[in-house]
Amino acid sequence: MKRVRAEVLSTRKVGAYHQLTVVAPEIAEKARPGQFVAVQMPEGREFLLRRHLAIHDASRRGGWAGTVEFVVDPAGPGRTWLASARAHSFLDLIGPLGKGFAHPRHLTNCLLVAELHGAATLYFLAQELVAAGKRVDMVIGAETLERVLKPIDAKRLSQTVAIVTADGTLGDRGGVMDALPEAAERSKAQVVYAAGPARTLERIAAFCKERGLPSQMALEERMGCGYGLCQTCVVPVARKDGSGYDNLRTCIDGPVFNPARVLWDRWLGERPTMLPTPPGGLPAVRAWPG
Repeated sequence: MKRVRAEVLSTRKVGAYHQLTVVAPEIAEKARPGQFVAVQMPEGREFLLRRHLAIHDASRRGGWAGTVEFVVDPAGPGRTWLASARAHSFLDLIGPLGKGFAHPRHLTNCLLVAELHGAATLYFLAQELVAAGKRVDMVIGAETLERVLKPIDAKRLSQTVAIVTADGTLGDRGGVMDALPEAAERSKAQVVYAAGPARTLERIAAFCKERGLPSQMALEERMGCGYGLCQTCVVPVARKDGSGYDNLRTCIDGPVFNPARVLWDRWLGERPTMLPTPPGGLPAVRAWPG
């Protein structure tokens, strides 16, 4: 990982979110889908911690070489400040952080399922899967049209896409779980990738287990430092030999995990059904101060 002073190349509003493109060739060169960056906040008590944001894209060649993109959900003082960044300002970034998604070696039909701005990291993955000759199909959803992240990109990157919103303002009315069975059948899915709120991922994990589908998911959990030091982002994961479980750190052992080994009941416990939206588009982080 590298710490860099990155110039903001451009910003634009994307529905309810803001997309930032920064010049960070040291990070772009090594960035992989599922990884994230840690962005320093301005000085002050309300901005104590860095904000951790999923890498939405990284350009390593061509006219945009050396740039990194991420998506911000402007809620809370830190994210609102970040969403207000302007071109030619500078941000202090550390990255790429975390363990990203792995490509299937022999399987070809990949179904990507995203809720809210969990789609940010999956669009990056979709690009790489398509480049590797894999078939990509998608299911994306949110509460409203404005909170569905870049549906045109989903259509561009996938063979088929099912879009669902809770209020029916875009696509079909419902949630991603309503569309998942048909999408898996239609695409003849062989592997599932997912990102979104923890309760949604738990249900997708149960679906994959029932169907015998291998899957990888970017989990959301509280994150403080982002480097494995503070131990605030642990997730209970069963050992391969069945001898028990380990509390693995989302920031360095994840955020991408095999959901078949996650002890969902122990991890989620009595959490409310409606979880806070992960800030800035990072599925790796469940919640932290604004």
